[in-house]
Formats: sequence, C-alpha cells, structure tokens
Amino acid sequence: MADNVTSLFRSTAAHSPSMAALARESDGAGPVDFCIPCNPYFPTPAMFEDMATRLREIITYYPSSADTITAELCSLLQLPPQCVAMGNGSTELITWIDHLLVRESLAVPVPTFGRWTDQPMETGKRVDMFPLQESSGFALDLAQYTEFIRARGTKVAVICNPNNPDGGFLHKHAVVQFMDAMADLDLVVIDESFLEFADAEVEPSVVQEAMLRPNVIVLRSLGKNFGLHGIRFGYLVANPALAGRVRSMLPKWNLNSFAEHVVFMLKEHGTEYQQSLHQVRRDRMDMSGQLSSLPGLTVYPSQGNFLFVRLPVGAEGTVVRDRMLTEHRLLVRECGNKIGSSSRFLRLVVRPQVDVRRLVSGLEQVLYGTSRRGAAVPEQATGTGYSSGTAAIDRLFSETNGAGTQGLAAQAIGAGTGAPGLPAAPAAGIGMPLPAVPSPVPVGADAGMPMPAAASSGPQQMPQQAPQPLQPLQPPPMQSPPMQSPPVPQQPVPQQMPQQMPQQMPQQMPQHPLAAPGQVPAPAPVPAPMPAAASYPSPQMPTGPTPPGVPARGGLTAAQVRGTDGLSQAPGASWSGAQSWPEAAGMGQLS
Repeated sequence: MADNVTSLFRSTAAHSPSMAALARESDGAGPVDFCIPCNPYFPTPAMFEDMATRLREIITYYPSSADTITAELCSLLQLPPQCVAMGNGSTELITWIDHLLVRESLAVPVPTFGRWTDQPMETGKRVDMFPLQESSGFALDLAQYTEFIRARGTKVAVICNPNNPDGGFLHKHAVVQFMDAMADLDLVVIDESFLEFADAEVEPSVVQEAMLRPNVIVLRSLGKNFGLHGIRFGYLVANPALAGRVRSMLPKWNLNSFAEHVVFMLKEHGTEYQQSLHQVRRDRMDMSGQLSSLPGLTVYPSQGNFLFVRLPVGAEGTVVRDRMLTEHRLLVRECGNKIGSSSRFLRLVVRPQVDVRRLVSGLEQVLYGTSRRGAAVPEQATGTGYSSGTAAIDRLFSETNGAGTQGLAAQAIGAGTGAPGLPAAPAAGIGMPLPAVPSPVPVGADAGMPMPAAASSGPQQMPQQAPQPLQPLQPPPMQSPPMQSPPVPQQPVPQQMPQQMPQQMPQQMPQHPLAAPGQVPAPAPVPAPMPAAASYPSPQMPTGPTPPGVPARGGLTAAQVRGTDGLSQAPGASWSGAQSWPEAAGMGQLS
C-alpha cells in the first residue's frame, strides 16, 4: 500500500478512495475508517446476520417499486408520500435538483460537501461561493449570507445543517427566518444529511416548514445515520409540486433490494437505532476532548458525526494522511482539495473510544516525532514548502468565483501575462468581480468568535488576525469598540471577499432532547487528559510573507475572508437511552 497510496488519493479528485480500492491494495482488509462519516453502531450485529442469511433472496430478485419503498418509509417517519422523493443516495437527488430546478446560479457556503459546488458547475451554472472564515470557527452568519445572495443576484441558495466538513450548526428558528427571507428565489435547499447526529435542539429539522413553502427542499440521508453508505439511499421533502417533479424523473426501480430490506426492517429496530445515535454523540464529546489535548491541534465545535481539526503549524496534511495510512492503517480525510479549506485541516469521523485511542497515538507519533523515525513533519519557515495544491485551489476559487479553469484561463489571457494578482475582465457567466482589499490590518480581540482553545498543556495560540476590506457591504453596527493591537508589517494578499463584523446575539442553552420541561440535564463526564505536552517540541510560528493559499499567521487562507456570525454554537449533550422509534424528520416519535 505504501507505494500506491499517493496515486490512490490523486486519482479520486475531490474525494477519498473507496474502502474497496484501499482493501485491494492491502491484504484484503481495509484500514480503520476515520474518513467516511458513517454510524459505527448501526445496523446491529443481529441485523447484519439477518441480511447475510437472506443475501441470496435479496440480490436475486427485483425490488419493489420506488413508490412502495417510499410509502413504507413515510409510514415510519409520519410524512405524506406525495411530499417525499427517495433517491439512490443523496447525490442522485442533488443531480436532479440541479437539472430540473437550478436555472443559472446557485449560492453555497464553502467549505462544504463537494457535490453542491461541482454538480452545478458541471452543467454550466454559476456557483456563488460564500467563504466561511477560519477565525470564526467556520460559523455561518445567515445575515451576511443573505446580503451576499442579494448582491450576486443568485437564483438558488443552499445551506448544509450541520455543515460538512466542520459540523457547524444553525438553530431551527434561524433557518426558518432565512427560508422566509429567500421566498422570492427559485429554490432554497436545506441539506440535513447529518442532522440525526445533532443534539443542540429537540426537533432541529425544518421538514414541516418546507412542505408548506413553494420553493424549499429539505434533503435527508439514510446511509450516513443508518451506517449503510453502500446501499445508497436518501430522500427529499418538499411541497407536493416540487417533490412530484423530482419523483417523476426517477426510474421506477431506482432503489435496490438492500434498500427495501433495510427500510422494512427498521420499524423493528427503532430502539437500537436511537441508542446508536446517543452513543455517537457521547463519543463525539470524548473524542473532541482527547484530540484537544494534543499540542497545537485545534478542534472545532461540531454537531455532526465528525470533527474538523486544524493541524499544528508546520504540519502538511497530505504527509500526515499518508503516514497515518501506511504506518498505522488509519484512514483520515485531508481537506486540502475542498474549496475554502486547506491541507492544514483534517475531518475525523467519530468512532468508538478504542479506535480513538489508536488515532491519538498515531497522531502523536506522526506529528511530534515520538516514533522511531523521529520528527515526521518539518517546521514551516517561509511557507514555500506547502505542497497540497491549496494555493491553486484557492486561486481558482477567489479569481473565478466558481467558473473553474475556463474562467481562470480567460482572466490570464485578458491580463496578458497571466501572472497572479493582475486585474482582468471576468469571464462570461462568473458573476460579480471580487472587490480588491488593502493590506491586512489587525482586528480587535473582541471581533469575531474566539477560536477553540487547545488544552492548557499545549503551546499558546497566536491571536487571530483578519484582513479588513476597503468597502465592506453594509456592516452591522458594532456593540463595542475594537481593542487596539500592535501594527504588523504590511504584506501583499490575494484578492478577497469583504469581511463584516459579527452581530452579537444572546447564546441559547440547548434543551436536553429527553428531559422534561425546565429540567436541566446532568453534565457529561470530562474525558481524562492526555499526557502533558512538555515532552513534545514546541512548533514555531512561520515568518516572512505568506504565498496565496497558505494560512497566514492569523490562520486565514485566500478563500477564508469573511466576517463572523452571531448565532451561538450549541455544545453537545449526553443522551440517555430511548424506548421508542426516533422520527428521522424531527417531528416527534412513533410509539
């Protein structure tokens, strides 16, 4: 595997290689999977045994029609069948949404699930990408996103809640307000593929509200929360006209026999499914605590079944990924090929504690040189050793706003020399040109959400800095004056989107999903701390100019240049066991 691992990742473009491909390159057994966001506790062993016993019957015969399988799912979820369309995975539904309902342009915050950017670009649509900022914990400010959509004149808006890869969460009331504000758009899509793993609200889904609105679709996944990515099944919820339009284009047998078998057996395993979700949420808290104790590693708040982490200064994500796979047989998701991210970030799927301990041990050896090979990741002196291709991705994003290589080539021809940074007329169909910004200016300490802090045993984090635009788009009023910071040397930066100051909103405490009204749940146990960081070498902050696409000293990349939001991030809470089937659409429970 060691000889072919790099080529495996290069051949998969914006996604990681499949577990089948990795297994073929080894002894037939795949690595421990921290890459594919799948529920590790469901189906139960008894369910797998049942499917194995009936394997011959399942794969020999045709499944029932999609209408029959959809009717059974709707009976389970208490949804009207005329408002639901089931697909062969959420990507099939995204494809039909793009073909049928996206006319010319689509807006989406980045980084996010790659099909929301790639699919419309493949069909010639303009994709208006709204960069989430690292210094705000990648939180989405819906007010600023609304202004961005209005300024661009975008026809379709997408929100992923929780977002992939960072796990950022939006409260239901804020999403409903956004849907109402976008009532004049062709379409609003709320992708709730990972919402089953959230515990910030009792009923966070907006499917009930979507069915009453003429232009809203809610997308839901089944493979992720049921732990069955290979079956490929998901569904959308919308008003009957929208859902019927998509459903009419789907093949009669677009769902396979495995999907039918699982849907019809779920009603007998509601308690086990609910308990699996509870365990994932507990594991998320434990895993976050263990990873946060590693020096220089930043863990962002998440309501998904994964954690978004920033590697220590000097750590190259592709090196970490390859060594974790070849030396420790652990598959992690390096995010340098996600638009709006960089190779300094990993997405790590929540797994049982025994696997997490193995992950932490592997990261210690790879990041801090505690193995026999010594220091594995060289320190970054000037930024010139950054080798993930992030600079090219960020330049492609920031200079073309999603138009891709055609737009970049047109700009290079218009500029004559094609040198980065030279002004050029935008290519046809790429939307508004990005405004120029001056050299970075320090921002006060109270501007934006503070970064998640590592454990006290780790090295001190440098204060976050962000470039201030020359002409911001109607910034909201500040509630407190910014603190003064010492000036920093002026240095050139790539063309960026305007940044806005955050709006302060009162933080809401999440209601425990199973607690009685007014009852406060008991706090979750704090995980045991990792060994003290004194034994690790302290990483040094890079000096000198920062090339495009490389995180600067404040942690920003060329594609992460917007302001912060005022919506609070709700922490996870421990859940107790459930005794009834959890309604996947967030509309109560079936007894």
